[in-house]
Amino acid sequence: MVVLAINLVMFCVEFGGGLVAGSTALLADSLDMFGDSLVYGFSLFVLHRSLVWRARAALVKGGIMAAFGVGVLLEAAFSLRSDVPPVVPTMAAIALLALFANTLCFALLWRHRADDINLRSTWLCSRNDLIANGAVLVAAVLVALSGSFWPDVIVGAGIAWLFLRTAFSVIRESLSELARVRDHGPVSGVL
Repeated sequence: MVVLAINLVMFCVEFGGGLVAGSTALLADSLDMFGDSLVYGFSLFVLHRSLVWRARAALVKGGIMAAFGVGVLLEAAFSLRSDVPPVVPTMAAIALLALFANTLCFALLWRHRADDINLRSTWLCSRNDLIANGAVLVAAVLVALSGSFWPDVIVGAGIAWLFLRTAFSVIRESLSELARVRDHGPVSGVL
């Protein structure tokens, strides 16, 4: 519940900051926070349900991550039409706040990193958030040094690639779990 609340608050902060700063990378990261909020809520819903429920939940989460990845790629493409760099102080400050929030979430989820696909997928979301936050900070520094919008667009596209890579991994694992349950029939506690 704490991780869910942190992600919902940070979605609002990052989305607003991304709009104010004109940062594709911050907007991408904010969408990740929103997606994570959906993921965590869904994970809580299926936490004590059967393996089939948890695998289906992970499959849906993989689909959500993939959709956000495509959405961020589209945002990056639209950003290419503008040559205005983002506002660096706003971008950097919000990225630092997001890094702090995601470090806390990562620590809270650490013990679940090797659990079933449902809980493992929540930990993977948290890990991706740390990578994305670090990348947004690097983009802010590069925008400040170069005066170009390109580092922001490149990092936004990189975050999208990370979403897509993780999404396909989670989808593949979810489908394997569902196939394993289907092939071995109903097992006590599985359905």
